[in-house]
Amino acid sequence: MYNPQLETFLRVADAGSFNKAAELSYITPTAVLKQINLLEADLDVKLFERTHRGLRLTKAGISLYNDTKYIIQYCRDSVIRAKNAMQEDNNVIRIGTSPMTLAQILVELWPKIHELCPEVKFQLVPFENTPKNAREILRNLGKNIDVVAGIFDETMLNLRHCAGFELSRQPLCCAVSIHHPLAAQNCLELQDLYGENLMLMRRGWSHYVDRLRDDIWEHHNQIQIIDFDFYSVEMFNRCENSNDILLAVQAWDNVHPLLKVIPVAWEHAIPYGLLHSPVPSAAVQRFLSAIQKVLCQ
Repeated sequence: MYNPQLETFLRVADAGSFNKAAELSYITPTAVLKQINLLEADLDVKLFERTHRGLRLTKAGISLYNDTKYIIQYCRDSVIRAKNAMQEDNNVIRIGTSPMTLAQILVELWPKIHELCPEVKFQLVPFENTPKNAREILRNLGKNIDVVAGIFDETMLNLRHCAGFELSRQPLCCAVSIHHPLAAQNCLELQDLYGENLMLMRRGWSHYVDRLRDDIWEHHNQIQIIDFDFYSVEMFNRCENSNDILLAVQAWDNVHPLLKVIPVAWEHAIPYGLLHSPVPSAAVQRFLSAIQKVLCQ
């Protein structure tokens, strides 16, 4: 589905040498070098700088590397979606899952949902949580994936052209490395964050987060706010590898094994629930109605 030279390119970039990439590919170094030369010639860009210390990606190489990982994962996911389409069932709810969009809440509710909708079945559809994937999946809910669990607000729903079914209000918490001094506490006061770097999603992503941001700027400017653009595994890794603190919710407690999600003594929370198409299928409507009844019990 894609140029196989791209996989060789990724192996060379990850290994840092043609010889190591050749070992991983079970081909000769000459064959690896030939594939890279052909790829560079076809694209008319230089992907690697050859140095005495090994290979180093050029700026063009870095750009292609990031996009290639997305392309290959997208193609793999496309095959899964194609196979799922062959097994289409009007009573199957396809649930998108990633480290940040776990289906655990539905697993917990499932016994009671099943009593109300015994014909409904779950099908988990894994995906990589990247900005490109998030935009495409949320904009096309109902085509290959029916629902995704996560935090949201009206701003985000309008931006992504989807609808949200609120299951709960999740208090905004702080995620810290288990080696951070604050990890010894089970609840934080705002003063505990003084002198710390607090990573927040950029302004305009959620008015709930913006409300917290404004509160900090006005009353607690001893806290340094660090903006970022997208919740991903990389952000959790950054939190673990540094002394920075990441705004999180308790539902993400198991995203990274070396992070601890700690409640904070403030009144800030955000809706958590299921994202679905603005015009859900009949099966999804029955499914959401069943959840509503379970929550009201």
